[in-house]
Amino acid sequence: MEEFGERDNHFEEDGEIISRKTIENSIDNGVAYRIREDGRIVGGLVLTINEETQHNHLDLLFVTPAAHSKGIGYAAWQEVERLYPETKVWETYTPYFETRNIHFYVNKCGFHIVEFFNSHHPDPHDPETGEENNYEGEDFDGMFHFEKRMK
Repeated sequence: MEEFGERDNHFEEDGEIISRKTIENSIDNGVAYRIREDGRIVGGLVLTINEETQHNHLDLLFVTPAAHSKGIGYAAWQEVERLYPETKVWETYTPYFETRNIHFYVNKCGFHIVEFFNSHHPDPHDPETGEENNYEGEDFDGMFHFEKRMK
């Protein structure tokens, strides 16, 4: 899917934002929703719901660039919160350079940055596999970890 595998033209860098492996793993192990506007699919999201702990995870949330800045992503997030009222904590991640995402999660949706993974403080687990991460020979730019504690 182009909207989450490749960067849109308005970004300054080329390459994948989210690997296909991450996308497929999220869809296989999560709950996927389409985001529609006037009957057209304009985005989607994937959640991992832990019924036991109610510590849930937003794996993916994307809106096609033509639908940006229309409140669609925020409306979709509001619907997620309505659908899962038992949730105690929502968790998600985004790369440090995705300032649009950081603004969205913190200023619009009420998440808080709880950790910044970088070369000096790496995520101990690979986000794709959950296995221990060693980062040997890799360039690691950074990833924000967000949480939203529900009332």
